[in-house]
Amino acid sequence: MGREDRKAVVGGQLIDGTGNVHEDMVVIIEGDTIKAVGSAEDMTIPLDAQIIDVTGKTVIPGLINSHSHLCMDGSSDPFGTWRQRSAVENILMTAKHAEDALRAGVTTLRDLRGWDGVELALRDAINKGIALGPRLLVSGQVGMRVRGAEQARAEALELINAGYDIVKMTGSARLTREELCAVIEEAERAGRPTTTHAFGPTGYQEAIRAGIGSIEHGLDLDDESIELMRQRETFYVPTLASLHIVREHGAESGIPSMMVEMAKRAAETHLDSFRRAREAGVRIAAGNDGGSPFNRADNLASELECLVAAGMSNAEALAAATTVAAALLRLSDRIGTVEPGKLADLLVLDADPLSDISAVRQVYRVIKDGRLVSRLENSDSSWIEEFVALGV
Repeated sequence: MGREDRKAVVGGQLIDGTGNVHEDMVVIIEGDTIKAVGSAEDMTIPLDAQIIDVTGKTVIPGLINSHSHLCMDGSSDPFGTWRQRSAVENILMTAKHAEDALRAGVTTLRDLRGWDGVELALRDAINKGIALGPRLLVSGQVGMRVRGAEQARAEALELINAGYDIVKMTGSARLTREELCAVIEEAERAGRPTTTHAFGPTGYQEAIRAGIGSIEHGLDLDDESIELMRQRETFYVPTLASLHIVREHGAESGIPSMMVEMAKRAAETHLDSFRRAREAGVRIAAGNDGGSPFNRADNLASELECLVAAGMSNAEALAAATTVAAALLRLSDRIGTVEPGKLADLLVLDADPLSDISAVRQVYRVIKDGRLVSRLENSDSSWIEEFVALGV
Protein backbone atom coordinates (compact mmCIF):
# COMPACT_ATOMS: atom_id res chain seq x y z
CA MET A 1 0.00 0.00 0.00
CA GLY A 2 1.51 3.31 -1.10
CA ARG A 3 1.57 6.69 0.58
CA GLU A 4 -1.41 7.87 -1.46
CA ASP A 5 -3.48 5.03 0.02
CA ARG A 6 -2.55 5.54 3.68
CA LYS A 7 -3.48 8.79 5.38
CA ALA A 8 -3.51 10.19 8.89
CA VAL A 9 -5.93 13.00 9.75
CA VAL A 10 -4.34 14.61 12.80
CA GLY A 11 -5.23 17.35 15.31
CA GLY A 12 -8.46 19.24 15.68
CA GLN A 13 -11.79 18.23 17.14
CA LEU A 14 -13.64 15.08 16.10
CA ILE A 15 -17.43 14.75 16.26
CA ASP A 16 -17.55 11.05 15.51
CA GLY A 17 -21.32 10.61 15.01
CA THR A 18 -21.75 8.26 17.96
CA GLY A 19 -22.52 11.09 20.36
CA ASN A 20 -18.89 11.66 21.35
CA VAL A 21 -16.72 14.72 20.82
CA HIS A 22 -12.94 14.30 21.07
CA GLU A 23 -10.03 16.71 21.02
CA ASP A 24 -6.65 16.16 19.36
CA MET A 25 -7.67 12.98 17.60
CA VAL A 26 -6.00 10.91 14.89
CA VAL A 27 -7.92 9.06 12.17
CA ILE A 28 -5.89 6.51 10.22
CA ILE A 29 -7.17 5.71 6.73
CA GLU A 30 -6.07 2.78 4.60
CA GLY A 31 -7.45 2.72 1.10
CA ASP A 32 -11.15 3.57 1.32
CA THR A 33 -11.57 2.48 4.95
CA ILE A 34 -11.03 3.96 8.40
CA LYS A 35 -8.39 1.76 10.01
CA ALA A 36 -8.14 3.32 13.47
CA VAL A 37 -9.38 6.26 15.53
CA GLY A 38 -7.78 7.42 18.76
CA SER A 39 -6.13 10.19 20.74
CA ALA A 40 -2.84 11.56 19.47
CA GLU A 41 -0.99 10.43 22.58
CA ASP A 42 -2.14 6.83 22.13
CA MET A 43 -1.81 6.43 18.36
CA THR A 44 1.17 5.40 16.29
CA ILE A 45 1.05 7.00 12.86
CA PRO A 46 2.44 4.85 10.02
CA LEU A 47 5.71 6.29 8.71
CA ASP A 48 4.47 6.21 5.12
CA ALA A 49 1.11 7.91 5.84
CA GLN A 50 0.17 11.15 4.16
CA ILE A 51 -0.41 13.62 7.01
CA ILE A 52 -3.52 15.78 6.82
CA ASP A 53 -3.16 18.36 9.57
CA VAL A 54 -6.56 19.68 10.73
CA THR A 55 -5.40 21.49 13.86
CA GLY A 56 -7.99 24.11 14.80
CA LYS A 57 -10.62 22.46 12.59
CA THR A 58 -13.61 20.19 13.30
CA VAL A 59 -13.97 16.76 11.68
CA ILE A 60 -17.41 15.19 11.22
CA PRO A 61 -18.71 12.23 9.16
CA GLY A 62 -19.42 12.99 5.52
CA LEU A 63 -22.90 14.47 5.11
CA ILE A 64 -25.81 12.54 3.61
CA ASN A 65 -28.46 14.33 1.58
CA SER A 66 -31.52 12.08 1.86
CA HIS A 67 -33.73 13.86 -0.66
CA SER A 68 -32.38 15.49 -3.77
CA HIS A 69 -32.82 15.66 -7.54
CA LEU A 70 -29.56 16.07 -9.41
CA CYS A 71 -31.30 16.48 -12.77
CA MET A 72 -33.01 19.63 -11.46
CA ASP A 73 -30.90 22.77 -11.66
CA GLY A 74 -32.30 24.93 -8.86
CA SER A 75 -33.60 27.52 -11.33
CA SER A 76 -36.99 29.17 -10.91
CA ASP A 77 -38.53 26.46 -13.11
CA PRO A 78 -36.33 23.32 -13.07
CA PHE A 79 -38.84 21.26 -15.05
CA GLY A 80 -38.97 23.85 -17.80
CA THR A 81 -35.21 24.29 -18.08
CA TRP A 82 -34.68 20.54 -18.40
CA ARG A 83 -37.04 20.44 -21.37
CA GLN A 84 -35.38 23.46 -23.00
CA ARG A 85 -31.80 22.18 -22.85
CA SER A 86 -30.22 19.62 -25.15
CA ALA A 87 -29.59 16.08 -23.93
CA VAL A 88 -25.85 16.73 -23.75
CA GLU A 89 -26.34 19.90 -21.71
CA ASN A 90 -28.61 18.07 -19.30
CA ILE A 91 -26.08 15.28 -18.80
CA LEU A 92 -23.22 17.70 -18.17
CA MET A 93 -25.32 19.86 -15.85
CA THR A 94 -26.45 16.87 -13.79
CA ALA A 95 -22.83 15.74 -13.41
CA LYS A 96 -21.87 19.25 -12.32
CA HIS A 97 -24.57 19.22 -9.63
CA ALA A 98 -23.16 15.96 -8.26
CA GLU A 99 -19.61 17.31 -8.22
CA ASP A 100 -20.70 20.51 -6.47
CA ALA A 101 -22.56 18.51 -3.83
CA LEU A 102 -19.48 16.44 -3.07
CA ARG A 103 -17.25 19.50 -2.83
CA ALA A 104 -19.75 20.97 -0.36
CA GLY A 105 -19.35 17.95 1.92
CA VAL A 106 -22.16 15.64 0.76
CA THR A 107 -20.47 12.26 0.38
CA THR A 108 -23.70 10.24 -0.04
CA LEU A 109 -26.88 11.36 -1.77
CA ARG A 110 -30.29 9.76 -2.29
CA ASP A 111 -31.63 10.96 -5.64
CA LEU A 112 -35.40 10.62 -5.56
CA ARG A 113 -36.12 10.83 -9.24
CA GLY A 114 -34.33 12.05 -12.29
CA TRP A 115 -35.19 12.09 -15.95
CA ASP A 116 -34.27 10.10 -19.04
CA GLY A 117 -32.09 7.68 -17.06
CA VAL A 118 -29.38 10.31 -16.60
CA GLU A 119 -29.24 9.76 -12.83
CA LEU A 120 -28.69 6.01 -13.32
CA ALA A 121 -25.85 6.58 -15.77
CA LEU A 122 -24.29 9.18 -13.48
CA ARG A 123 -24.38 6.80 -10.50
CA ASP A 124 -22.54 4.18 -12.53
CA ALA A 125 -20.03 6.72 -13.85
CA ILE A 126 -19.22 7.87 -10.32
CA ASN A 127 -18.82 4.27 -9.17
CA LYS A 128 -16.38 3.64 -12.03
CA GLY A 129 -14.39 6.79 -11.28
CA ILE A 130 -15.38 8.44 -14.54
CA ALA A 131 -17.29 11.27 -12.84
CA LEU A 132 -16.84 13.01 -9.49
CA GLY A 133 -19.72 13.03 -7.04
CA PRO A 134 -21.27 11.58 -3.91
CA ARG A 135 -22.11 7.93 -3.48
CA LEU A 136 -25.50 7.84 -5.21
CA LEU A 137 -28.62 5.84 -4.50
CA VAL A 138 -31.20 6.54 -7.17
CA SER A 139 -34.93 5.89 -7.25
CA GLY A 140 -37.37 4.95 -9.91
CA GLN A 141 -41.02 5.80 -9.52
CA VAL A 142 -44.21 3.78 -9.61
CA GLY A 143 -46.72 5.85 -11.54
CA MET A 144 -50.02 7.26 -10.41
CA ARG A 145 -51.86 5.46 -13.19
CA VAL A 146 -51.44 2.04 -11.60
CA ARG A 147 -54.60 -0.04 -11.63
CA GLY A 148 -54.45 -3.19 -9.57
CA ALA A 149 -51.88 -4.98 -7.46
CA GLU A 150 -50.41 -6.98 -10.33
CA GLN A 151 -49.72 -3.88 -12.41
CA ALA A 152 -48.17 -2.23 -9.36
CA ARG A 153 -45.97 -5.27 -8.78
CA ALA A 154 -44.94 -5.32 -12.44
CA GLU A 155 -43.94 -1.64 -12.37
CA ALA A 156 -41.87 -2.17 -9.24
CA LEU A 157 -40.14 -5.18 -10.79
CA GLU A 158 -39.40 -3.19 -13.94
CA LEU A 159 -37.64 -0.52 -11.88
CA ILE A 160 -35.67 -3.11 -9.94
CA ASN A 161 -34.56 -4.84 -13.14
CA ALA A 162 -33.54 -1.48 -14.56
CA GLY A 163 -31.09 -1.12 -11.67
CA TYR A 164 -32.76 1.44 -9.42
CA ASP A 165 -31.69 1.34 -5.77
CA ILE A 166 -34.95 2.68 -4.33
CA VAL A 167 -38.62 2.37 -5.29
CA LYS A 168 -40.57 5.60 -4.85
CA MET A 169 -44.31 6.11 -5.00
CA THR A 170 -45.83 9.50 -5.69
CA GLY A 171 -49.41 10.22 -4.82
CA SER A 172 -49.83 7.09 -2.73
CA ALA A 173 -53.21 8.39 -1.59
CA ARG A 174 -54.33 7.26 -5.03
CA LEU A 175 -52.97 3.74 -4.58
CA THR A 176 -54.98 1.10 -2.80
CA ARG A 177 -53.59 -0.81 0.16
CA GLU A 178 -53.22 -3.86 -2.07
CA GLU A 179 -51.27 -1.88 -4.67
CA LEU A 180 -49.01 -0.34 -2.02
CA CYS A 181 -48.35 -3.72 -0.42
CA ALA A 182 -47.55 -5.27 -3.80
CA VAL A 183 -44.93 -2.61 -4.58
CA ILE A 184 -43.35 -2.76 -1.13
CA GLU A 185 -43.33 -6.56 -1.10
CA GLU A 186 -41.58 -6.71 -4.47
CA ALA A 187 -39.07 -4.06 -3.44
CA GLU A 188 -38.25 -5.76 -0.14
CA ARG A 189 -37.81 -9.08 -1.87
CA ALA A 190 -35.08 -7.45 -3.95
CA GLY A 191 -33.59 -5.63 -0.95
CA ARG A 192 -34.74 -2.21 -2.18
CA PRO A 193 -35.96 0.45 0.27
CA THR A 194 -39.20 2.28 -0.50
CA THR A 195 -40.41 5.83 -0.02
CA THR A 196 -43.39 7.97 -0.92
CA HIS A 197 -44.41 11.54 -1.54
CA ALA A 198 -47.92 10.98 -0.21
CA PHE A 199 -50.74 13.50 0.02
CA GLY A 200 -52.87 13.99 3.13
CA PRO A 201 -53.57 11.85 6.19
CA THR A 202 -55.20 8.99 4.26
CA GLY A 203 -52.19 8.67 1.97
CA TYR A 204 -49.72 8.73 4.85
CA GLN A 205 -51.60 6.18 6.92
CA GLU A 206 -52.12 3.75 4.06
CA ALA A 207 -48.45 3.94 3.08
CA ILE A 208 -47.20 3.51 6.65
CA ARG A 209 -49.49 0.57 7.34
CA ALA A 210 -48.33 -1.04 4.11
CA GLY A 211 -44.72 -0.82 5.33
CA ILE A 212 -43.27 2.17 3.49
CA GLY A 213 -39.70 3.04 4.47
CA SER A 214 -40.01 6.83 4.59
CA ILE A 215 -42.40 9.72 4.14
CA GLU A 216 -41.10 12.64 2.09
CA HIS A 217 -42.13 16.25 2.78
CA GLY A 218 -45.10 15.39 5.01
CA LEU A 219 -46.69 18.81 4.77
CA ASP A 220 -49.77 18.00 6.85
CA LEU A 221 -49.11 14.99 9.05
CA ASP A 222 -51.97 14.16 11.38
CA ASP A 223 -51.51 12.71 14.87
CA GLU A 224 -52.47 9.19 13.80
CA SER A 225 -49.89 9.18 11.01
CA ILE A 226 -47.21 10.43 13.38
CA GLU A 227 -48.03 7.74 15.94
CA LEU A 228 -47.95 5.07 13.23
CA MET A 229 -44.56 6.36 12.07
CA ARG A 230 -43.25 6.18 15.61
CA GLN A 231 -44.57 2.66 16.16
CA ARG A 232 -43.33 1.28 12.85
CA GLU A 233 -40.06 3.25 12.86
CA THR A 234 -40.92 4.92 9.56
CA PHE A 235 -38.45 7.65 8.62
CA TYR A 236 -39.51 11.22 7.92
CA VAL A 237 -37.64 13.54 5.53
CA PRO A 238 -39.38 16.93 5.95
CA THR A 239 -37.41 19.03 3.41
CA LEU A 240 -38.19 22.24 5.29
CA ALA A 241 -35.81 24.39 3.27
CA SER A 242 -37.42 23.89 -0.13
CA LEU A 243 -40.79 25.29 0.87
CA HIS A 244 -39.28 28.21 2.73
CA ILE A 245 -36.99 29.20 -0.13
CA VAL A 246 -39.92 29.18 -2.57
CA ARG A 247 -41.85 31.48 -0.24
CA GLU A 248 -38.84 33.75 0.20
CA HIS A 249 -38.25 34.26 -3.52
CA GLY A 250 -41.90 34.50 -4.57
CA ALA A 251 -43.48 34.54 -7.99
CA GLU A 252 -41.54 37.66 -9.01
CA SER A 253 -38.41 35.47 -9.19
CA GLY A 254 -39.99 33.38 -11.94
CA ILE A 255 -41.18 30.48 -9.78
CA PRO A 256 -44.58 29.30 -11.07
CA SER A 257 -47.27 31.16 -9.11
CA MET A 258 -49.10 27.91 -8.29
CA MET A 259 -45.98 26.60 -6.51
CA VAL A 260 -45.55 29.85 -4.57
CA GLU A 261 -49.16 29.84 -3.41
CA MET A 262 -48.91 26.23 -2.32
CA ALA A 263 -45.79 27.03 -0.32
CA LYS A 264 -47.51 29.96 1.40
CA ARG A 265 -50.55 27.88 2.31
CA ALA A 266 -48.53 24.92 3.57
CA ALA A 267 -45.82 26.75 5.57
CA GLU A 268 -47.52 26.73 8.95
CA THR A 269 -48.82 23.15 8.80
CA HIS A 270 -45.45 21.93 7.50
CA LEU A 271 -43.58 23.36 10.49
CA ASP A 272 -46.25 22.04 12.82
CA SER A 273 -45.96 18.56 11.29
CA PHE A 274 -42.20 18.61 11.78
CA ARG A 275 -42.39 19.74 15.39
CA ARG A 276 -45.01 17.18 16.38
CA ALA A 277 -43.14 14.37 14.63
CA ARG A 278 -39.92 15.33 16.40
CA GLU A 279 -41.60 15.53 19.78
CA ALA A 280 -43.15 12.08 19.20
CA GLY A 281 -39.74 10.55 18.52
CA VAL A 282 -40.11 9.91 14.78
CA ARG A 283 -36.76 9.33 13.10
CA ILE A 284 -36.01 12.42 10.99
CA ALA A 285 -33.41 12.46 8.22
CA ALA A 286 -32.11 15.55 6.45
CA GLY A 287 -32.79 16.19 2.78
CA ASN A 288 -33.14 19.60 1.15
CA ASP A 289 -35.14 18.61 -1.96
CA GLY A 290 -32.06 19.69 -3.88
CA GLY A 291 -32.75 20.99 -7.36
CA SER A 292 -35.96 22.72 -6.33
CA PRO A 293 -36.09 26.48 -7.02
CA PHE A 294 -32.99 28.32 -5.74
CA ASN A 295 -31.99 25.29 -3.66
CA ARG A 296 -29.52 22.97 -5.36
CA ALA A 297 -28.18 19.64 -4.11
CA ASP A 298 -25.01 21.27 -2.75
CA ASN A 299 -27.13 23.34 -0.34
CA LEU A 300 -27.84 20.72 2.34
CA ALA A 301 -26.68 23.33 4.85
CA SER A 302 -29.96 25.15 4.27
CA GLU A 303 -31.91 22.16 5.54
CA LEU A 304 -29.75 21.77 8.65
CA GLU A 305 -30.21 25.46 9.41
CA CYS A 306 -33.97 25.11 9.02
CA LEU A 307 -34.08 22.02 11.24
CA VAL A 308 -32.28 23.94 13.98
CA ALA A 309 -34.41 27.04 13.53
CA ALA A 310 -37.51 24.84 13.85
CA GLY A 311 -36.42 23.31 17.15
CA MET A 312 -33.72 20.68 16.68
CA SER A 313 -30.47 20.97 18.58
CA ASN A 314 -27.32 21.29 16.48
CA ALA A 315 -26.37 17.75 17.46
CA GLU A 316 -29.78 16.43 16.33
CA ALA A 317 -29.47 18.20 12.99
CA LEU A 318 -26.01 16.72 12.41
CA ALA A 319 -27.36 13.28 13.27
CA ALA A 320 -30.20 13.81 10.77
CA ALA A 321 -27.56 14.25 8.06
CA THR A 322 -25.28 11.43 9.23
CA THR A 323 -26.34 8.57 11.51
CA VAL A 324 -30.12 8.79 10.98
CA ALA A 325 -29.70 9.26 7.24
CA ALA A 326 -27.33 6.28 7.09
CA ALA A 327 -29.98 4.16 8.82
CA LEU A 328 -32.61 5.37 6.33
CA LEU A 329 -30.36 4.31 3.45
CA ARG A 330 -29.63 0.98 5.20
CA LEU A 331 -25.93 1.83 5.15
CA SER A 332 -25.22 2.19 8.87
CA ASP A 333 -22.60 -0.53 8.65
CA ARG A 334 -20.64 1.53 6.10
CA ILE A 335 -21.22 5.25 6.65
CA GLY A 336 -22.62 7.81 9.09
CA THR A 337 -19.94 7.65 11.82
CA VAL A 338 -16.17 7.96 12.08
CA GLU A 339 -15.26 4.50 13.35
CA PRO A 340 -12.82 1.73 12.39
CA GLY A 341 -14.19 -0.41 9.60
CA LYS A 342 -16.42 2.31 8.14
CA LEU A 343 -15.79 3.91 4.76
CA ALA A 344 -13.47 6.90 5.05
CA ASP A 345 -16.00 9.68 4.44
CA LEU A 346 -14.93 12.76 6.43
CA LEU A 347 -15.83 16.42 6.32
CA VAL A 348 -13.35 18.91 7.80
CA LEU A 349 -14.85 22.26 8.77
CA ASP A 350 -13.25 25.57 9.69
CA ALA A 351 -15.68 25.98 12.62
CA ASP A 352 -17.67 23.89 15.10
CA PRO A 353 -21.21 22.99 13.95
CA LEU A 354 -22.22 22.18 17.52
CA SER A 355 -21.74 25.88 18.29
CA ASP A 356 -23.23 27.17 15.02
CA ILE A 357 -24.87 24.78 12.56
CA SER A 358 -23.98 27.14 9.68
CA ALA A 359 -20.38 25.97 10.17
CA VAL A 360 -21.24 23.14 7.76
CA ARG A 361 -20.89 25.78 5.06
CA GLN A 362 -17.27 26.42 6.03
CA VAL A 363 -15.74 23.46 4.24
CA TYR A 364 -11.98 23.02 4.62
CA ARG A 365 -11.52 19.48 3.29
CA VAL A 366 -13.72 16.67 2.00
CA ILE A 367 -12.62 13.04 2.04
CA LYS A 368 -14.74 10.41 0.30
CA ASP A 369 -13.69 6.76 0.20
CA GLY A 370 -10.31 7.83 1.56
CA ARG A 371 -9.65 10.30 -1.25
CA LEU A 372 -9.22 14.05 -0.81
CA VAL A 373 -11.64 16.31 -2.67
CA SER A 374 -11.12 20.04 -3.08
CA ARG A 375 -13.79 22.33 -1.67
CA LEU A 376 -16.69 24.31 -3.12
CA GLU A 377 -16.85 28.04 -2.46
CA ASN A 378 -19.16 28.85 0.44
CA SER A 379 -22.75 29.83 -0.37
CA ASP A 380 -24.68 32.63 1.24
CA SER A 381 -26.98 31.75 4.14
CA SER A 382 -28.46 35.15 4.96
CA TRP A 383 -31.91 33.99 3.84
CA ILE A 384 -32.17 31.82 6.95
CA GLU A 385 -32.97 34.97 8.96
CA GLU A 386 -36.29 35.06 7.14
CA PHE A 387 -37.03 31.53 8.25
CA VAL A 388 -36.28 32.38 11.87
CA ALA A 389 -38.54 35.42 11.53
CA LEU A 390 -41.47 33.08 10.95
CA GLY A 391 -41.52 32.65 14.70
CA VAL A 392 -39.89 29.25 14.96
